[in-house]
Amino acid sequence: MRNLLFTLAYDGSGYHGWQIQENAPTVQEAFQKALYQATGLREDLKACSRTDTGVHAREFCVSLKTESLIPPQRLAAALNHYLPPDIAVKSCRPVPEDFHARYSCKGKEYCYEIWNHPVRDPFLQSRALHYWYPLDETLLDRAAQAYMGRHDFASFCTLDKRERGDLCRTVSAARVERRGDLVVFTVAADGFLYNMVRIMAGTLLYVQQGKLAPEELPAVLAARNRRAAGPTAPACGLYLNRVFY
Repeated sequence: MRNLLFTLAYDGSGYHGWQIQENAPTVQEAFQKALYQATGLREDLKACSRTDTGVHAREFCVSLKTESLIPPQRLAAALNHYLPPDIAVKSCRPVPEDFHARYSCKGKEYCYEIWNHPVRDPFLQSRALHYWYPLDETLLDRAAQAYMGRHDFASFCTLDKRERGDLCRTVSAARVERRGDLVVFTVAADGFLYNMVRIMAGTLLYVQQGKLAPEELPAVLAARNRRAAGPTAPACGLYLNRVFY
């Protein structure tokens, strides 16, 4: 029995997130199908997180314990043969027996990308939020600094049927930068709540629109009330960028 770590990249626009659902295509379903075609085994996968419908990943990690004897490089190549074009295995390597893609994770980095131009880019359809009004990336970067440090992010979380639990997270990086007509919000933390990054991005857009001042964001955090923050930005602009172990 070997424990293997797979690093995936995928365009999530055609999927209802990572986790298997009834009557909806998911990335996990596609990966498990390819794995069965390559090995003939139905494995129990451990994923680094769940991504929602329409969310993308440049680095998504999956671990599994398998009896397959196929060498890691050959197994990665076999999976890429069977996977659809919008999902790819970037690497596969052995890891210690006690490694778990989710519980061994020390943190993650997400990017939220905004196409900031009066005219939409057809090649970024479903891959970036089109925001045609001017964006002041310097203002937004200043506002994003309020996210830094350890806070209760209840104001930046969509509560669902999952147990509420501890809503405190430590943000180690938060910045907004412009790359031509693309404005990118990057945030890294030891963990993220449901819709947290999308609400952070939507709140920054509220700052741009003058509905909040950068100096008001600490009060939004302190409120611990979802209604104090801005809207949830669309899923199309969100990327899981890096996973830290």
